[in-house]
Amino acid sequence: MTIKEAQQVVDNWINTTGIRYFNELTNTAILMEEVGEVARIMARRYGEQSFKKSDTEVNLADEMADVLFVLICLANQTGIDLTDALTKNLDKKTARDADRHKNNEKLI
Repeated sequence: MTIKEAQQVVDNWINTTGIRYFNELTNTAILMEEVGEVARIMARRYGEQSFKKSDTEVNLADEMADVLFVLICLANQTGIDLTDALTKNLDKKTARDADRHKNNEKLI
Protein backbone atom coordinates (compact mmCIF):
# COMPACT_ATOMS: atom_id res chain seq x y z
CA MET A 1 0.00 0.00 0.00
CA THR A 2 1.37 3.41 -0.89
CA ILE A 3 1.09 6.37 1.46
CA LYS A 4 -1.46 7.93 -0.88
CA GLU A 5 -3.51 4.72 -0.83
CA ALA A 6 -3.25 4.61 2.96
CA GLN A 7 -4.62 8.14 3.17
CA GLN A 8 -7.58 7.12 1.01
CA VAL A 9 -8.21 3.88 2.94
CA VAL A 10 -8.20 5.76 6.25
CA ASP A 11 -10.51 8.44 4.83
CA ASN A 12 -12.93 5.77 3.60
CA TRP A 13 -12.83 4.00 6.97
CA ILE A 14 -13.43 7.23 8.89
CA ASN A 15 -16.38 8.22 6.70
CA THR A 16 -18.05 4.81 6.98
CA THR A 17 -17.09 2.89 10.11
CA GLY A 18 -15.83 5.90 12.06
CA ILE A 19 -18.77 8.10 10.99
CA ARG A 20 -16.62 11.29 10.97
CA TYR A 21 -13.21 12.61 11.93
CA PHE A 22 -12.64 13.78 15.49
CA ASN A 23 -11.62 17.43 15.40
CA GLU A 24 -7.96 18.25 14.84
CA LEU A 25 -7.24 19.09 18.47
CA THR A 26 -8.78 15.83 19.67
CA ASN A 27 -6.79 13.87 17.09
CA THR A 28 -3.60 15.65 18.16
CA ALA A 29 -4.24 14.59 21.75
CA ILE A 30 -4.97 11.03 20.59
CA LEU A 31 -1.72 11.05 18.58
CA MET A 32 0.23 12.03 21.70
CA GLU A 33 -1.48 9.25 23.65
CA GLU A 34 -0.59 6.69 20.98
CA VAL A 35 3.03 7.89 20.79
CA GLY A 36 3.15 7.51 24.58
CA GLU A 37 2.07 3.90 24.26
CA VAL A 38 4.89 3.26 21.78
CA ALA A 39 7.32 4.99 24.15
CA ARG A 40 6.13 2.82 27.04
CA ILE A 41 6.85 -0.37 25.10
CA MET A 42 10.22 0.91 23.89
CA ALA A 43 11.27 1.88 27.43
CA ARG A 44 10.46 -1.61 28.64
CA ARG A 45 11.62 -3.69 25.70
CA TYR A 46 14.80 -1.77 24.82
CA GLY A 47 15.31 0.51 27.81
CA GLU A 48 15.85 -0.09 31.47
CA GLN A 49 12.27 -0.31 32.67
CA SER A 50 10.72 -3.69 33.32
CA PHE A 51 7.37 -4.95 32.11
CA LYS A 52 4.47 -5.21 34.53
CA LYS A 53 2.09 -8.16 34.45
CA SER A 54 -0.45 -5.90 32.74
CA ASP A 55 2.08 -5.30 29.93
CA THR A 56 2.34 -8.93 28.83
CA GLU A 57 0.06 -8.54 25.80
CA VAL A 58 1.62 -5.38 24.34
CA ASN A 59 2.11 -5.32 20.58
CA LEU A 60 4.64 -2.77 19.31
CA ALA A 61 3.59 -3.14 15.67
CA ASP A 62 -0.06 -2.51 16.55
CA GLU A 63 0.82 0.55 18.61
CA MET A 64 2.96 1.95 15.78
CA ALA A 65 0.05 1.36 13.40
CA ASP A 66 -2.18 3.35 15.78
CA VAL A 67 0.29 6.26 15.56
CA LEU A 68 0.32 6.05 11.77
CA PHE A 69 -3.48 5.89 11.58
CA VAL A 70 -3.98 9.04 13.66
CA LEU A 71 -1.18 10.86 11.82
CA ILE A 72 -2.90 10.01 8.54
CA CYS A 73 -6.19 11.29 9.97
CA LEU A 74 -4.54 14.62 10.80
CA ALA A 75 -2.96 14.84 7.35
CA ASN A 76 -6.32 14.17 5.71
CA GLN A 77 -8.04 16.76 7.88
CA THR A 78 -5.46 19.44 7.17
CA GLY A 79 -5.12 18.75 3.43
CA ILE A 80 -1.57 17.41 3.58
CA ASP A 81 -0.41 14.93 0.96
CA LEU A 82 1.97 12.81 3.04
CA THR A 83 3.73 11.42 -0.04
CA ASP A 84 4.62 14.94 -1.15
CA ALA A 85 5.46 16.03 2.40
CA LEU A 86 7.78 13.07 2.99
CA THR A 87 9.50 13.53 -0.37
CA LYS A 88 10.15 17.21 0.36
CA ASN A 89 11.30 16.40 3.89
CA LEU A 90 13.80 13.79 2.65
CA ASP A 91 15.11 16.28 0.06
CA LYS A 92 15.58 18.86 2.84
CA LYS A 93 17.37 16.37 5.10
CA THR A 94 19.59 15.17 2.26
CA ALA A 95 20.70 18.70 1.39
CA ARG A 96 21.14 19.77 5.00
CA ASP A 97 22.83 16.63 6.28
CA ALA A 98 24.91 15.61 3.25
CA ASP A 99 28.12 15.62 5.31
CA ARG A 100 26.84 16.15 8.83
CA HIS A 101 26.50 12.50 9.84
CA LYS A 102 29.63 11.39 7.96
CA ASN A 103 31.62 13.90 10.02
CA ASN A 104 30.03 13.01 13.36
CA GLU A 105 32.68 11.23 15.45
CA LYS A 106 29.93 9.84 17.68
CA LEU A 107 28.64 7.73 14.77
CA ILE A 108 31.98 6.20 13.80
